Amino acid sequence: MAADPLLGRLREGVAALDLALPGPLLEAMLAYLRLLERWNRAYNLSAIRDPEEMLQRHLLDSLSILPYVEGDTLLDVGSGAGLPGIPLALARPGLTVTLLDSNGKKQRFTRQVALELGLSRLRFAQARLDRYQPGYTFDTVVSRAFAALGDYVPDALRLCRPGGRVLAMKGRLPEDELVALPHGLRQCDRIALHVPGVDAQRHLLAWTAPAVSATEEANP
Repeated sequence: MAADPLLGRLREGVAALDLALPGPLLEAMLAYLRLLERWNRAYNLSAIRDPEEMLQRHLLDSLSILPYVEGDTLLDVGSGAGLPGIPLALARPGLTVTLLDSNGKKQRFTRQVALELGLSRLRFAQARLDRYQPGYTFDTVVSRAFAALGDYVPDALRLCRPGGRVLAMKGRLPEDELVALPHGLRQCDRIALHVPGVDAQRHLLAWTAPAVSATEEANP
């Protein structure tokens, strides 16, 4: 049987990102891509239809932030079709990933992906970010093209453990959104991402959740 050309392109892209992922994980990522391609015909999960473009703009784009994911638990806010959460869960099997989205159709798709690919560490939450109250925090909170920073960062910090990391994946640097944040949130790490096959600008903004003070620890 002829080799899947997309597998070779995925392998090259992963190498260009300086990531070392074994063959079975790459094959699982392609299985996810095929599911997304199939479901997309009926459910309009992504505006991108071409499988190779999906590989670049969905899989490789998601994997580009893997080095910046901290800890063992991750919340993917506005996950949609499971991006970046599912590629990150596949790339790091010990990571517990919660996919948060208010769209039931997209949650049905991601649940099916978890079932077919055996992703037992995927969790699902159908809710709006501002109403999400899980009762615990996450090591990393991430969003990808989700909303303006002012509608994301404060709630993301609320859901992130002290010392954890809040990440926002963006295209161009959103200077206007940064200026509109409360003064104490305007300072963040600004990381230029280089995604193989993607010419458009990609950036990752990162905040560290503040540590709990002694007073807060004494008065939870």
